Amino acid sequence: MPNSKNDRILVLGATGFLGKRVCRKLDSLGLKYGRTSLSLGTDLRDQKQAEKLFAKEKPTHVLNCASYVGGIAFGYKHPAEIFRNNLLMTVNLLEACKGHKVKRLVNPISNCAYPAKAKFFKEAEFWDGPMHESVLTYGFARKASWVGAWAYGRQFGLDTINLILSNMYGPEDHFEEERSHAIGALIMKMVEAKRKSSPSITVWGTGKPVREWLFVDDGAEAMVKALDCKPYADILNIGVGEGISIAELAEKIRRLVGYEGKLVYDASRPDGAPYKTVDGSRAEKFFGWKPHTGLDEGLKLTIDWYMANRK
Repeated sequence: MPNSKNDRILVLGATGFLGKRVCRKLDSLGLKYGRTSLSLGTDLRDQKQAEKLFAKEKPTHVLNCASYVGGIAFGYKHPAEIFRNNLLMTVNLLEACKGHKVKRLVNPISNCAYPAKAKFFKEAEFWDGPMHESVLTYGFARKASWVGAWAYGRQFGLDTINLILSNMYGPEDHFEEERSHAIGALIMKMVEAKRKSSPSITVWGTGKPVREWLFVDDGAEAMVKALDCKPYADILNIGVGEGISIAELAEKIRRLVGYEGKLVYDASRPDGAPYKTVDGSRAEKFFGWKPHTGLDEGLKLTIDWYMANRK
């Protein structure tokens, strides 16, 4: 880990879902770091603000948790904002890292950047076709962040570790129908339906799509591990290689919540890509580590948090 007196870690997007957990992981390791986010006063979409931040913090290592993203409904409703906001943040971040001679940038990329036709995502297939329409703008923006990292590495020597993170979930996630991913939306709906004794809830889509889920603490641990691993220019999948259909996931959440109502699938709503599971074997060998939080354990922790903190 960065440990010289001149090393300085900076966490971007530190008040977000992943950023909070990254900060807690750094705290547990006793590592000093700076943190920022839009809510803390720095808008990375503004080049001048990004430059001012780096000049002040003088980071040697950057953990990038800043993004503008939501679930399927959010993606269809805000495609231009997703495109603009994420690309601006990427360009300004790379320029700031170059200008301030950052030693290592850790850059997360969503697994939605993989081709729509892929079933089991392998790093060698990253460029083997177009992305699914439902994630086109966000997937493209995250894919562009890898292209930018490659370009700045080739021309300026910027060292970037690019991690493909599966769909993350956990405590402090978004719990709302539009902004959240499937787990957050399903937990919110079922907990509220149980509380109100509602006879049924509506689940978006057919229930057939298969998703792999990464507990947010495991995603944070991967980010921190990438601070001092050996240089690696290509992408690394972080995942366990196991998916679950939305229908099976909904039934699992229903059992854990204790909701006895009916699940009604609304096939008029978009399913998204049919498969999103990743082959994490390369990263497992590279780090000597793999995600370790099982889905049942992670869901219980997430449900318990939501029930204790729901408004």
